[in-house]
Amino acid sequence: MNCPYLIKTDIKLPTVARLSVELQRYFFEEERSHKVTLADILGLAGERILGFLFVILSLPSALPVPAPGYSIPFGVAMLLLAMQLIAGAKRPWFPQKMLAGTMKLEKVQGVVKAGIPWLRRIEAISRPRLTHICTSWPGRVAIGVAIAGMSVSMMIPIPGTNTLPAMGIFVTGFGLMEDDGAISLAGLVLCVMAGILSASIVIALAIGSSSLQDVIKDAIKDLL
Repeated sequence: MNCPYLIKTDIKLPTVARLSVELQRYFFEEERSHKVTLADILGLAGERILGFLFVILSLPSALPVPAPGYSIPFGVAMLLLAMQLIAGAKRPWFPQKMLAGTMKLEKVQGVVKAGIPWLRRIEAISRPRLTHICTSWPGRVAIGVAIAGMSVSMMIPIPGTNTLPAMGIFVTGFGLMEDDGAISLAGLVLCVMAGILSASIVIALAIGSSSLQDVIKDAIKDLL
């Protein structure tokens, strides 16, 4: 007698491809337009969209290679995403103008090619664990606050305030994307370190600038 409620064990459920595989396929194995938009990239994300976007948008500045021109616009986009994460959003919202903004395919391919080996390294050790950090409201708020702070740091046009904050966002976002709370915690530690470094640089420059201004003022007074 056949039972209609028996589940066939030989059926394989579809699995989500690794990010490095998706990027390799999308940017190097399929024919693409010579321009890439943010809307195009959103189509790659699927259900893991917020973490995916943090990883993608932080990647250019997190790499140990020069990537001028990315920090400020991508920092603005990630700040907007972080605020939505704090507010409890599951899907991101972007202004239409930002979605339609274009980047040259060759430039994006260069960043992706440099980033894929780093992605593969972190993918090799990632797995769902401590998932409450990535799925609970307090955990997502903490992640959102940290990423917001790092996004602001990335927008400061001072050397030393971009790379480490971007690395913090990259690692934290990757953990969020993969429901790996351990990796997100490591990313939060990087965010704290980056925040201390950025604050130290800004304070040092502010003190140095104030001292220089005092010297100039004193010199002018002496001349008068």
